[in-house]
Amino acid sequence: MKTLKITFTFFVGLMLLSCTSSTLGMAGTNPPSHELWDQLVKKHVKSDGMVDYPGFIADKDQLEKYLNLLSENAPDRKTWSREEQLAYWINAYNAFTVKLISDNYPVESIRDLGPKLKIPMIKDVWHYKFFKIGGEESSLDEIEHGILRKEFDEPRIHFGINCASISCPPLHDEAFVPEKIDEQLDFVAKQFINDPRRNKIGKDQVEISSIFSWFKGDFTRNGSVIDFLNQYSKVNISPNASIKHMDYNWSLNE
Repeated sequence: MKTLKITFTFFVGLMLLSCTSSTLGMAGTNPPSHELWDQLVKKHVKSDGMVDYPGFIADKDQLEKYLNLLSENAPDRKTWSREEQLAYWINAYNAFTVKLISDNYPVESIRDLGPKLKIPMIKDVWHYKFFKIGGEESSLDEIEHGILRKEFDEPRIHFGINCASISCPPLHDEAFVPEKIDEQLDFVAKQFINDPRRNKIGKDQVEISSIFSWFKGDFTRNGSVIDFLNQYSKVNISPNASIKHMDYNWSLNE
């Protein structure tokens, strides 16, 4: 009887472990086309990086079709390439963020949605589970921190994902695709770092986005923050330059 009890307890423990350690994904899926998202952002992202949310709302059917495509084709980590997975998760983060705003539009800031949605027991709107990936309920926080930051040693993802706010890196006006994702991530990194509205770069002094403070560890794995900035900055920053961080503007990026 004692042996049976121990065996049962061990079995239950394994079941709980498998549930808590599961990650979003599916076996046997193929990378979906991102053409629908590419069409949407080319149509509704303005030249200054601002987003036409009423335009996305008007094209709700196309957005939902793309989101369903993502939900039903979660990455197979064993067969998809790193580039295919990276493009999928960045596009998923951005597309579901647009859905979140569009479903609750108008709103002054994405941070206002927590109280507006009246969802109990969540830290903030990024923990709100409002979509499914591979049949599992998920959140923007899970994509950003549980997958992109955890599984990919790629600090440039911070310039690819958009949090629907003025101070965020702009929503890219084309879909990320595996064939050129490295080139695309280089582009958005250069665009963001050299944007004087979001970073003020000088030789001996920089005033940079709070992103470089919040996620400092992501940018300093192979050197200092200045070392990272100098990979993309048009201005060659001195190693001893003083660093300040800019206030973050959470107003909606429209």
